[in-house]
Amino acid sequence: MRIVAVEEAFSVPGAIRQEEAIRQHMAVPDAIKQEWFRRLDDLTELRLADMDANGVDVQVLSYSTPGVEVIEDPAEAVAAARRINDHLAKAITAHPTRFAGFATLPLQDPKAAVVELRRAVTELGFKGVLHNDHVRGHYLDEPQFRPVWAELERLGVTLYLHPAVVPADNWHVFDGYPVLVGPSWGWTATTGAHALRLIYGGVFDEFPRASVMLGHMGELLPFQMARLDSRYDQVPAEHRVQHLPSYYLRNNVYVTTSGVMSHAALLGAVHAVGVDRVLFSIDYPFESSAEAVGFLRSAPYAPADLASIAHGNAERVLRL
Repeated sequence: MRIVAVEEAFSVPGAIRQEEAIRQHMAVPDAIKQEWFRRLDDLTELRLADMDANGVDVQVLSYSTPGVEVIEDPAEAVAAARRINDHLAKAITAHPTRFAGFATLPLQDPKAAVVELRRAVTELGFKGVLHNDHVRGHYLDEPQFRPVWAELERLGVTLYLHPAVVPADNWHVFDGYPVLVGPSWGWTATTGAHALRLIYGGVFDEFPRASVMLGHMGELLPFQMARLDSRYDQVPAEHRVQHLPSYYLRNNVYVTTSGVMSHAALLGAVHAVGVDRVLFSIDYPFESSAEAVGFLRSAPYAPADLASIAHGNAERVLRL
């Protein structure tokens, strides 16, 4: 079975000057961090060997967190994004049957982000955008980002909304429990809330053909759809969007499996949003390719549906 994995990270040494300091403060054992960083910086030898060993045909590559979202100066962010995108384009050109890419955008400067998005898609051949949550505390439902959504819709490409390793703010409920801040819970809570801001902020009413991808089984939003819909009638009329929240989750959101190797969760996500909106992802190198592929191959689905999750949906949505 052909396998396309759509949330697979890389980095470019020195591209983000703040990266090393942020990496050093990550609450992960040093041995694990060093192995991650070794694999993030590699775009050929280690990565291709891992793909071959586990039957992964294509990785859709995206810049890891921390990314350009941590850069304060807009001009510096523009330069960093161009460097990252050019680096990735060279890797894809060298291995066009194994790699595809999501662009990095300097959203600190929305006008420049539109220019770089157009270049990344039309000149470099990228399949969409991946962004790490907020933009120095700003969220993508805000008015200044509307031109970016307009260009995403015009180009017909998706935005993968990914968690950020540096939070926009600190929640007191996490005080004293650093395990809650990151991937076990905090990233899902904040990224899922960001996606809901896009829905309730009217982004998809204004740009109905725009879309986002959400990893980690849709940051759990598919499992909250009934609750979201049940509150819709209680929202003041002047603040309502055009449809129930579930409409947007089924029409403007794609779900990936990254980091959630649970058949119960997969069955729930597919039941909630439909098998044509769920895409396979590993979250390399932060998750085990062997475990993720084993989870996929053993999923309790008919061959046609399993093929859709494994590769067909990615090929359709990303035009691979």
